[in-house]
Amino acid sequence: MKQNVLIELNQKKVPRCYLHRSDPNDVARVEQFTFVCTPTKEEAGPTNNWSEPRETYAKLRGLLKGAMHGRTMFVIPYMMGPADSPLTKVGFEITDSKYVVLSMRIMTRMGEIALKRLGNDPHTEWNRGVHSLLDVNPERRFICHFPQDNTIISVGSGYGGNVLLSKKCLALRIGSYLARTQGWMAEHMLILGVESPEGGKHYVAAAFPSACGKTNFAMLIPPAHFKGWKITTVGDDIAWMRIRDGRLYAVNPENGYFGVVPGTSYKSNPNAMRSIAHDTIYTNVALTDDGDVWWEGKDGPPPAHAFDWRGDDWTPESKEKAAHPNSRFTTPVRNNPALDFDIEKGEGVPISAIIFGGRRSDTVPLVYQAFDWNHGVYLGATMASETTAAAAGAVGRVRRDPMAMLPFCGYNIGDYFQHWLDMGKRLTNPPLIFNVNWFRKGADGKFLWPGFGENMRVLKWIIDRCERNGGAVESPAGWLPSPHDLDLAELEIDHNAVDELLGLDHEEWQKEIAAHKEFFDSLGRIVPEELQKQREQLAARFEP
Repeated sequence: MKQNVLIELNQKKVPRCYLHRSDPNDVARVEQFTFVCTPTKEEAGPTNNWSEPRETYAKLRGLLKGAMHGRTMFVIPYMMGPADSPLTKVGFEITDSKYVVLSMRIMTRMGEIALKRLGNDPHTEWNRGVHSLLDVNPERRFICHFPQDNTIISVGSGYGGNVLLSKKCLALRIGSYLARTQGWMAEHMLILGVESPEGGKHYVAAAFPSACGKTNFAMLIPPAHFKGWKITTVGDDIAWMRIRDGRLYAVNPENGYFGVVPGTSYKSNPNAMRSIAHDTIYTNVALTDDGDVWWEGKDGPPPAHAFDWRGDDWTPESKEKAAHPNSRFTTPVRNNPALDFDIEKGEGVPISAIIFGGRRSDTVPLVYQAFDWNHGVYLGATMASETTAAAAGAVGRVRRDPMAMLPFCGYNIGDYFQHWLDMGKRLTNPPLIFNVNWFRKGADGKFLWPGFGENMRVLKWIIDRCERNGGAVESPAGWLPSPHDLDLAELEIDHNAVDELLGLDHEEWQKEIAAHKEFFDSLGRIVPEELQKQREQLAARFEP
């Protein structure tokens, strides 16, 4: 606090909570400055920025030379995954950022536990990570991954997604490379548990792009109509999955939540609000005059005056937002009142269903089920979402985001698709695969579906399908629920809205399938033949 890394908040209102402000030029992941450094460009593939390893090491060493002079250098040993999991990985991050140290203490299992896991065997696998703020200059900002060396070097940024090297860098970019070579899966997925009043329990993994409701869904509270149902959180962002006894089992490698703040409220996510009420680091939210935090979408009226995320005066009449659209909270998983009992279970939890979803205002129905595993892989490979503020760049355009891994796959995306197909061949009891879209809009531009806790109604149908007792109608896109198959009791929603939510516009879908082809063509000749075949079959099903 003496060095202005953190601002102490009102300890009576938000005990043990602090505010951090990043540089205004450093507020999101920078995909244009994120590189995968493999021996050949083909290994990185068309969706990654590639940089030749030897040249990149030389450039980074030049930037790092003397970079920490006069600063404290911290060495962080950390562990990703439960202590006794066969998937668990150990990493070391060297950094000159106190914010990184404090955040890694929340987000990972840090310290002696990691050293114990590493042991004394010189051949044990571990990740090497180096980070320096340098002068936080966008022109000297590089986040570089060397998969073959299990190494990450990040310079010129202080923002979480670029500098907490355990998270997207190790858990997904390096993790996905290790997963392919070692026969498991590292995915950008939440993991939740669904328990019925009778005590039956299923686990579901879901892949949504950043800022599309992953944390809200992972911490969902069922509406009153679903009395006796419980939703528990294993993880809100990353799933590491392996095959055991023909089934997919998942662990959450993280130890904390790094969630988007704006829009978080007791209406949208009560469990998140309870989680961040104490022992939390807030980044780039507004500071009220009484030492509390505020953001757009928080419960209650806005403050008459506050200091915005830059530290400038703010009032409700101000043109600028008080909190940055990508402002964040960093909080321990233990704060979550709905934390799943088996979060530390080393063997993982069995996955009954995988859900893909994005932010689509048209075309894609509320929910539908893939016909089989390969069709499900196609759903994931072609999923798209309207972009948000979680990544730097234009907001609101539709981009293809395969399995929500477009920014995070650490090797050739064609090989990644093939890895999914190959994993399916090894599964004797595969999860069912679904696609959801909470964001479809009507002609008036308003959302047709209420979302948040009401998503339990869709989740209930998914669980019914897993238990082979839920009704569905076969459609060209996949298995669709009829309005009668969804439990809509006590929900105030227009019947026409439900029909629209579950409807398929053939003309829109023909454009969608053409966009799938355009996307596959843009990747070159790396898309597996099976996925090309799936596209042709989908197109044939939608022919007049």
